Amino acid sequence: MWSAFLIATGYLLGSIPTAYLVGRWVKGLDLREYGSGTVSGTGVYYHVAWWAVIPVGLFDVAKGAFPTWLGLRLGLGLPSALLAGLAAVVGHNWPLYLGFKGGRGISPFMGMLLIAFPWGVLWLLLFLAVGRLLRSTALVALGGIATLPLLSWATGQPTAVQWATVGMLLFTIVKRLEANRLPLPSGPERRRVLVRRLFLDRDVGGNEEWVLRRPGT
Repeated sequence: MWSAFLIATGYLLGSIPTAYLVGRWVKGLDLREYGSGTVSGTGVYYHVAWWAVIPVGLFDVAKGAFPTWLGLRLGLGLPSALLAGLAAVVGHNWPLYLGFKGGRGISPFMGMLLIAFPWGVLWLLLFLAVGRLLRSTALVALGGIATLPLLSWATGQPTAVQWATVGMLLFTIVKRLEANRLPLPSGPERRRVLVRRLFLDRDVGGNEEWVLRRPGT
């Protein structure tokens, strides 16, 4: 019962749409209508204010760290703690308060890893840094998430940690493909858009064109 309560708490905590709230409070805009449409730090950076990324990022990391830590602190076991952390990721990606249109889940996932598998955080940060340098963050980040299960296995992490990294990979794939339910084109272009969503996390070829979109464009 306590494990179920903790998992539900993790989901509700993850559902707090930090980036959306900052967008409303600072600029009076709905981030779901800008850029990629994701409620994320990237949207905050491009459409709200660069400094706002810091509190948003810290809170989103805490959303995954706190339920994971609490599960361990209450003695519920590592599997339950990790399920609570993953529930926060699900809440972040599909938040109850925003019609299930949210972010990509990397920040709360790193919060979960910070408690259960700190080397995984360094691994993802390395990939994100390389992606930033190569100006291909989405593709390189996917590589980091996809190789985390192998890293967790190679470093002898508990089975629960290994399965949690696999779960995050599946969440990432599903979230990128459904893209907050953005409509897909028909015909041959449909397949090309799905490929772009999976590997580039966008519907069009140019990244700047995608992240700088505004309502009506």
